[in-house]
Amino acid sequence: MPSRAEQVDLSDIIGDELPYLRRYARALTGSQTTGDNYAAATLEAILQEPAIFERALAPRTALFRAFHMIWSTAGAPTADTEDPLSRMESRALDHMAGLTNNTREALLLSTIEGFDHQEVGRIMGIEAEDAASLVDIAISEMERSMTGKVMIIEDEAIIAMDIHSIVSEMGHKITGIARTRDAAVELGAKDRPDLILADIQLADNSSGIDAVNDILAQFGDIPVIFVTAFPERLLTGDKPEPAFLIAKPYSEEQVRSAVSQAMFFASTESLKVN
Repeated sequence: MPSRAEQVDLSDIIGDELPYLRRYARALTGSQTTGDNYAAATLEAILQEPAIFERALAPRTALFRAFHMIWSTAGAPTADTEDPLSRMESRALDHMAGLTNNTREALLLSTIEGFDHQEVGRIMGIEAEDAASLVDIAISEMERSMTGKVMIIEDEAIIAMDIHSIVSEMGHKITGIARTRDAAVELGAKDRPDLILADIQLADNSSGIDAVNDILAQFGDIPVIFVTAFPERLLTGDKPEPAFLIAKPYSEEQVRSAVSQAMFFASTESLKVN
């Protein structure tokens, strides 16, 4: 059993990286609750057995490697192990059964979390070349898997058009771009989206979060990707928070990855499964 001093030391080291582990775990599972449970299990395991946190590695790499040890031991969630009432998760997990093993993990680690292939390999316990191959396979498999309708809520015209270009090139239909909360609600009522990409702060100082909540109140479960310059503020684990989150400034690869991941957890029947 580690000493009290060792526990405090580990807590200090891990604290700054924990929000990003939550982001990764949520995107991997498609659920705040399930993702946070895996993150919590990782912390508990580290406190019980500090050796699984390899101090020779950078703290963030060591934390994600420990997570993957828990993830691999517990086994990735399946439709049979998830709450049967959670149709969004179960449907996506059924679909993911057809993907090459470990591809989503490698893709998320590389594009959303920004690890290079060498670091992805250390986290997953594979060679860097294998990690690079998994990322390429993931992009190919996921982008051709589903297409759907995407709403963009963004008040900065250049960013909105950039996201529009990236998402439409992936084969998705853009229902429109809204700059304010009221415009977003009106747009959603006209054409229900399969996915929402939303900024947090909008043109009239209204909230993208409030806009999304208004739309979800009409339609129920629709996957949402929030785009924000301060992701750590939405990754505390203290309240309902997004499963999918992109930090500004973002890269094209991050947007493509997040959209592909979120589409896997879409619950609407209008999605086209290729």
